[in-house]
Amino acid sequence: MRALVTEPDERLLIEAAQRDPRHFAQLYENHFDRIYAFIAYRVRDRAVAEDLTSEVFHHALAKIRQFEWRGLPFKAWLLRIASNAIHDRWRETSVRRDISDDDLAEPGADDGTERRTVIMQLLDRLPPDQRCVVTRRFLDDRSIAEIARELNRSEGAIKQLQFRALQTLRVHFSKRSDNGLSP
Repeated sequence: MRALVTEPDERLLIEAAQRDPRHFAQLYENHFDRIYAFIAYRVRDRAVAEDLTSEVFHHALAKIRQFEWRGLPFKAWLLRIASNAIHDRWRETSVRRDISDDDLAEPGADDGTERRTVIMQLLDRLPPDQRCVVTRRFLDDRSIAEIARELNRSEGAIKQLQFRALQTLRVHFSKRSDNGLSP
């Protein structure tokens, strides 16, 4: 088990890595397990989780000089990169078409995949800020306060984004149900 790194220690590690990328290794070691677990839980495919984890740390290393300390743990920045990487991977690999009645009506094919596909398609149609809030709130199981701190917005703004996103999703689900499609 790794020793806990205090905020001042982590800040020093970040500053050292910003001056010389060779110091990034300690940040990598401190956060690898958490970032990998975050991704693996969401993608449930070991090879994809490993690839995405690699992409996250590669991106973080490439952008470390642009990281600004805002009082949030470095882990929050890495989790945001990971969340975006997961979403980008899904968008790259998903079929970019609407699901037809025939796609959802195949007997014996409903193992939850179709429903997840529809949900991800609907999430992808949301504005980025709404999609981010819904993803962090319901997929990442984060509190309104945590999301507000991470996005540097008020809790009221986060609640409003969540409300609008859920309202939009309800309308889309309703339209699909009215057309005889599963949500």
